[in-house]
Amino acid sequence: MIYKVLYQDNKIKNPRRETTETLYTQSDSAIKVREAIESQTDFNVESIEELSGNYLEYEKKSPNYKLTDLAEL
Repeated sequence: MIYKVLYQDNKIKNPRRETTETLYTQSDSAIKVREAIESQTDFNVESIEELSGNYLEYEKKSPNYKLTDLAEL
């Protein structure tokens, strides 16, 4: 499954919509995505959304769409 992760680059600053970043990744579950991000980064995860069907096709058209390997974080 493909997941879209919305996050802030650190946990210290207050979250602001203008500084929210996006990461796309593939995993078996959203729980595994969150565990990998929390153990390997200092990101403040706002949400993790599973993408499928038309939602996935729409996101693939974005110039920012690139799958990130969780092992490379």
